Amino acid sequence: MSGPDEAAAPAIAVRGLTMRYGDQDVLRGVDLTVEHGEVLALLGPNGAGKTTTVEILEGFRTRTGGEVRVLGEDPQAADEEWRGQVGIVLQSWRDHARWRVGELLEHVASYYRAPRSVAETLETLGLTAQTHKACHALSGGQRRRLDVALGIVGDPRLLFLDEPTAGFDPVVRREFHELIERLKENGMTMVLTTHDLHEAERLSDRTAVLIDGRITAFGTGEELAAAARAQARVVWTEDGTLREEQTDDPSRFVWELHRKHDGPVPGLEVHRPTLEDVYLRMIAEAGV
Repeated sequence: MSGPDEAAAPAIAVRGLTMRYGDQDVLRGVDLTVEHGEVLALLGPNGAGKTTTVEILEGFRTRTGGEVRVLGEDPQAADEEWRGQVGIVLQSWRDHARWRVGELLEHVASYYRAPRSVAETLETLGLTAQTHKACHALSGGQRRRLDVALGIVGDPRLLFLDEPTAGFDPVVRREFHELIERLKENGMTMVLTTHDLHEAERLSDRTAVLIDGRITAFGTGEELAAAARAQARVVWTEDGTLREEQTDDPSRFVWELHRKHDGPVPGLEVHRPTLEDVYLRMIAEAGV
């Protein structure tokens, strides 16, 4: 049971995290916080250090330097009780193909001191009808839901998701997003690594952009847009001509247009920068 000090602390607190392989610096002083009940998206190009960062947070890799606290503990020195509070959904998991879904979940749940009900977990993930089905016979979407079931059956407080929808078709991706949103509503803290920027924008409360071993931006979508100096695009029609304006303050600009037209503005559209716009601008500015 968590004490008052732990409950007040962030779910994840990282200060000055460094990682070196030989003479190569992979992480160069990463600072990061994740609050309880928050979904964080960790973005970055290949080779930026995302996998190394997550493996350190999960306790699977020993860091070179810096301070790391996950659920109040240092992951590289944490015990089995701590590990029982952390769930992991890997990018792909093809083991245990001949197990039946319910049997596999029962087996995994037996390793935890206070697991979730297997029946409840199957229902939450929409897998009740597949309880007696062999894992290899599941569809891609069902297999991915089983991966999540295996990650949460131990009733973790924190869940890591590595590229959770890689290779999904649009329908299965949408179903998976709805599942993650339900887990979020139930208060689960999650760290999501993904190359799908629309996915990150939909699911995350805040986003951290990791480039060349450093967090170059961290915050909500609006905060990242401000940090990247990304402007909104306002489009309208005036005297039969299509007009367009880039602006840092679209609300004020639209208000001024309304005053000028003394009412509704013909053909008015406001296009605020998406996370993809912001991210691509940061990558370009970093020369990656």
